[in-house]
Amino acid sequence: MSNRTKTSYFDCIVIGGGHAGVEAAHAAAKIGAKTALITHSRGTIAKMSCNPAIGGLAKGQIVREVDALGGLMGLAIDATGIQFRMLNRSKGPAVQSPRAQADRQKYQKFMRQALEQTADLTIVEAIATEIVTEGDKVRAVACKDGSVYSTQTVVVTPGTFLGGMMYIGGDQWAGGRLEEPPSVELSQSLKRMGLELGRMSTDTTPRLDAGTVDVEKLQVQPGDEPPMPFSFMTEKINRPQVPCWITYTNEKMHKLLRENLHRAPLSSGRIKGTDPRYCPSIESKVVRFSDKKQHRIFLEPEEEGIKTIYCNGIFTSMPKDVQERMLKLLPGTENARIIYYAYAIEYDYCPPIQLKPNLETKKISGLFLAGQINGTSGYEEAAGQGIMAGINAARKIQGAEPIVLGRDQAYIGVLIDDLLTKGIDEPYRMFTSRAEYRLSLRADNADRRLTQIGKSVGLVDQKRWMKFQNKLRAVAELKSYLQDARSQGLSLWDQLRQPNNTVASRMPSIASQALGNGTHNTCPGDDVVQAVIIDAKYEGYLAKQERLVAGLRSLENKKVPLDLDYNGITHLRAEAKEKLSVFRPSTLAQASRISGVTPADIMVLQIHLKKSNIRKQNAK
Repeated sequence: MSNRTKTSYFDCIVIGGGHAGVEAAHAAAKIGAKTALITHSRGTIAKMSCNPAIGGLAKGQIVREVDALGGLMGLAIDATGIQFRMLNRSKGPAVQSPRAQADRQKYQKFMRQALEQTADLTIVEAIATEIVTEGDKVRAVACKDGSVYSTQTVVVTPGTFLGGMMYIGGDQWAGGRLEEPPSVELSQSLKRMGLELGRMSTDTTPRLDAGTVDVEKLQVQPGDEPPMPFSFMTEKINRPQVPCWITYTNEKMHKLLRENLHRAPLSSGRIKGTDPRYCPSIESKVVRFSDKKQHRIFLEPEEEGIKTIYCNGIFTSMPKDVQERMLKLLPGTENARIIYYAYAIEYDYCPPIQLKPNLETKKISGLFLAGQINGTSGYEEAAGQGIMAGINAARKIQGAEPIVLGRDQAYIGVLIDDLLTKGIDEPYRMFTSRAEYRLSLRADNADRRLTQIGKSVGLVDQKRWMKFQNKLRAVAELKSYLQDARSQGLSLWDQLRQPNNTVASRMPSIASQALGNGTHNTCPGDDVVQAVIIDAKYEGYLAKQERLVAGLRSLENKKVPLDLDYNGITHLRAEAKEKLSVFRPSTLAQASRISGVTPADIMVLQIHLKKSNIRKQNAK
């Protein structure tokens, strides 16, 4: 440290300018913390290093939640998306999820400019090498250029850069992303602080010259008309949409992959990190699903002008010659030119059981982790963690209580709780099936679930708040109208709740009549109409679910000391003692979700905590 120069003080420093870092830095600064985002290059902020898309099954809900809290991702994709689709449209609203293709360069530019225009946020182009601590508290961040930035809180969002190693067949080199160096020193710094690190891996796909792909023989996948925005603040999207295309693998291609498995780094054992179960390499798919004759591949444009194609589904680390031969066997890409070869990347992560629910590490006060460092995959999961880490880092500076979203409040809450209680040994990906309260955690109601929280922490501005209040009033007035208006002996509300009713199809005109001449003076938006229709449809189910949530809420409110000596609790089973000592849950509810901990164990723990509290009170 003697050769370093202290240059500035920041309340919060975010290390890494990926999707988690962008949301963390924006949130912390917007709340009022003087914030620095340290990134090796301003030009790679929010770079889409994998697929050029935002959203997807369950992921779309997370993007809507980030938006409702006051984050950037929804606004960015609405401004730069080139194709919008609502997935699972034929199914119920609880599992419908928005997804959009992005113009990669425009998306990056939008995010960079949004950060540059954020007050109290400074972008520092540097390579962070060390987190300086004093005892168990964060004190500064040291960089490769010799500068040191003192601080009280640090949010680490390094993506795949920590100890990154890249592979294409037999070729291997250090890197955090294509043509970008890894972060080795920062990894070592985390180890010195006593954090446990593990290894994970993931694959990318080849990028093709769009002009050399024969799309005429392929199935076209158009976007939805009209396109549905992600952000509550986007009125409509008027841009023309570009198509995607669908093709399929075949037996010849599968045979080629099987014959060359020994040349793939993961299959050969050269990569030690765990491969994603839910986004596996194409060679893993061929082996794992040997009975399948074909696998669907999506050819997705990476920009509005359709210059490059992303081969969604051909995740691989096969040698370059195998990648070339593979594409020659794929309908539509027989003559395609590869611009960037697919590669695998192996990187360090910190098993997230080392975190508190606010994403602060248990060992080091003021140190927060978000994104792939916590074992997750996906831009959306990263953004959800990033915004929560940024909020809580800023609130720590303010001396305010942390914001922790429950499993009944948000997919972000499910995500973070899973990370803390499930034990992550492979890249975590969000699915609707992971959320037991998915009936109420819908994409359509994210604004009603979380805007109030965003407002309370200082992220939601007055313009969004006023628009949100107008929507709430419109929804309430329309519900009241339906409950008062009667037809055939039933209120319109009761009729709307029935399956195959005719009221739903007439709702736009009913809403116009109910609200158009009232205080709003304009016809209600489609979001208001849909909110009321869905509320009516799910009213009975949601009432039942709320009773279940209320029953569990008492456990959520019962805190467990992080330093509790589980080995000293009589009648607690040995397995429960072991698991609880490792995971260190913050609440009884969290303890109950740890694998290997039974309801009987929770009862023993509850009795122990009650007796301990009585003893403490008597001692006073």
